[in-house]
Amino acid sequence: MTDHAISSPLPPQVVPRAEHGISRKDISPNALRVLYRLRDGGFNGYLVGGAVRDLLIGGHPKDFDVATDATPEQVKSLFRNCRLIGRRFRLAHVVYGREIIEVATFRANSADDTDDRETGDDGRLLRDNVYGSIEDDAVRRDFTANALYYTVDDFSVRDYVGGYDDVRNRVLRLIGDPIERYREDPVRMLRAARLSAKLDFTIAPEAAEPIPEMADLLSAAPPARLFDECLKMFLAGHAEKSFTKLEELGLLPALFPETAKALATNRSGALRAMVVQALRNTDARIAADKPVTPAFLFAALLWPAYCRELAVLQKQGVDPTVAQQRAADRVTLHQAQRIALPRRFSLPMQEIWLLQPRFGQRIRKRVFRLLAHPRFRAAFDFLELRAGAAPELAEDLAFWREAQVQAPEVLAERLVPKSPRRGEGSADDAGEPGEPGEEGDDAGRAPRRRRRRRRPRPGGDAAG
Repeated sequence: MTDHAISSPLPPQVVPRAEHGISRKDISPNALRVLYRLRDGGFNGYLVGGAVRDLLIGGHPKDFDVATDATPEQVKSLFRNCRLIGRRFRLAHVVYGREIIEVATFRANSADDTDDRETGDDGRLLRDNVYGSIEDDAVRRDFTANALYYTVDDFSVRDYVGGYDDVRNRVLRLIGDPIERYREDPVRMLRAARLSAKLDFTIAPEAAEPIPEMADLLSAAPPARLFDECLKMFLAGHAEKSFTKLEELGLLPALFPETAKALATNRSGALRAMVVQALRNTDARIAADKPVTPAFLFAALLWPAYCRELAVLQKQGVDPTVAQQRAADRVTLHQAQRIALPRRFSLPMQEIWLLQPRFGQRIRKRVFRLLAHPRFRAAFDFLELRAGAAPELAEDLAFWREAQVQAPEVLAERLVPKSPRRGEGSADDAGEPGEPGEEGDDAGRAPRRRRRRRRPRPGGDAAG
C-alpha cells in the first residue's frame, strides 16, 4: 500500500475464503441471520468494520456490524425486532435478546451540505445520511483497517482502500487527508490512540503527525461522547497502553487537562506511577473477568489533579476539611466540562478521595465507623494503590489490612478510646472529611459557649 491519502476507491480486491481464514463459526449467529435475511430480501449485506478486522488477526469480536444497500426503512420492514435510531447517522438496530446487530446503509460523501448532510463552521460533521454505493461507503470510513467487507455470498472479503494489506502489516492508516478527517471528527484522534493500543498496530506517520497540533479540537467534542470513548479506552483490557499512547500523541492534556498539569509538575513521578499502576490493575481485573467501576478508574485518573488543587487551597490557608471538599468539587466540575462524568460515578469518586485522611486515625469510634462505611473497601483499595507510590503509607496500610480481619474486641484494645480535647492532640486529629463530631468525641468541635440570659427591660414583658 503506497497511497497515503486515499480519496477514491481503488479497484476492488476480492480475497477468497481460502486466503483470509475467516470462519463462520467465529461470527455471531445473529449477525449471520441478518446477512442471510437481507440477501433473501433482495439486498446486499456485508459484515463490516472492526469485526472483520479482528477476525483477520485472530481476535474475537464482541460486536458485529452490518452494511447494506437497503435503507433503514427497508431494513425495518424485514425485521420485526428492529428499531431505527440516530439523527447524525440514521441506523437500524436488530435486537436479539441482549445482542444488537447494528445495520447501516451504505453512505456517500457529498460536496455540498444538503438536508441529509450537515457540517459545522469548523468542519465537524453534524449529520450524514447521504446514501451511496459500497465503494462510496468504503472511502468515507475512518481507517483502512475498518473498511473491509465480508459477504456470505461467496465468503470472501472485499477491499476497496488497501485495508487488507494494512491489517496484515498491522498499520492503522486514515482514509483521506488526515487533517481534514480529524477536523471533521476530532474523536478520530482518540480512536487512533485506542485502536493502536488495543490491536498493537502502528499509526501511519501521516496519520500520527498532525495529532499533537490538532488535539485541542477535542474541546469541541460532546462531553458525553468523550466519556464513552474513555470507557472504551480504559475499561476494555488495554488501559495502560491507551494512557501511554495518549501521552505519546499529546492527547492527555486535551482529555484530562488538570491531571496533565499535575503530572508535569510532579518531579518525583510518584503520581504518574500511581495512575499507571491503577490502569495496570484494571487491565488485570478485566483479564481475570472481575468487575471494574468507572468511579474507581476516574478516582485514579483525577487524583493528581485533586492533589494539586488541594495543595493550592492549603497554601492559601483554607481549613483542611473545607479544602478537601472544595478541591474535590472543583476538579469534578472542571473535568465535567470536558468529559461528562455521571453523578453515579463522580459522587463515589469523591467519597474515595475524602475518606483517605481518615486512614490516619486510630480513635476507636472513628476506626469502627470507617470500617462500616459502605465505601470502605474501595477507599482501602485506593489507599493500597497510593501506598505503592508512597512508602510512608505502609504503616497505615498494614494497620487497616489487619483491622479488617481482627475480632472487634481485639481491635478495640489496640485503639485510643477517644480523641483528646482541642489543644491536646495532633493536627492530624482534626478536620477529617465527613466527620461531624458526636457525643463523647470532642475532636474538631469548638468549645461550647454558655448562653447568656437576657435581662428583662424596664416595664416587663408588656413593652413593645
